[in-house]
Amino acid sequence: MNIVVANLKGGVGKTTTAVYLAAAAVERGYDPVVLVDADRQASSAEWLEESPVAGVTVVEAPSERTLARETKRRSGLTVVDTPPGDHRLTQAAVNAAAAVVVPTRAGGVELSPALLTLELVPARASRGVVVASARLGTNDLDETVAFWRDQKVSVWGVVPERVGIAAGPEARLYREGVEHYTDVLRSALRGHR
Repeated sequence: MNIVVANLKGGVGKTTTAVYLAAAAVERGYDPVVLVDADRQASSAEWLEESPVAGVTVVEAPSERTLARETKRRSGLTVVDTPPGDHRLTQAAVNAAAAVVVPTRAGGVELSPALLTLELVPARASRGVVVASARLGTNDLDETVAFWRDQKVSVWGVVPERVGIAAGPEARLYREGVEHYTDVLRSALRGHR
């Protein structure tokens, strides 16, 4: 099964979401778990080189050809980290997805790119948003969650900023983050059924 993490905008927590989803999948007993880093910057690959997660294999696939090859796996779980701003590669990834997780942040400027990303998702794939790096108890967060509900888009998770979103390769995975993303993984899997 392929779970694709996508948003055409950068800086919304795609890499963090992909790494944490892969770690959550290992904890839930998936084997193998492959994290496909489709971003030419290779942030997921770099992160897991610096702080490996036992049970997660990383494959760099920054082209449509290599991405297509890696998303044809038949066993286990594959998590795909897509690049910002690369419409073609993002489209190729979501075309192979059983579920698409769209990380976003609270606030008005974040909504349009997430909506554009959701438009790329084929009808057969489940889809949901994750509000990453959220400041709990704020009007921005409440309004963002209400917006997605009005759009009839599932909110698969709200991940507090204290979890260490966008901490990158120098950061370890936080237990609280794995727990939050385990909930996101459950939602993605439930949406796929």
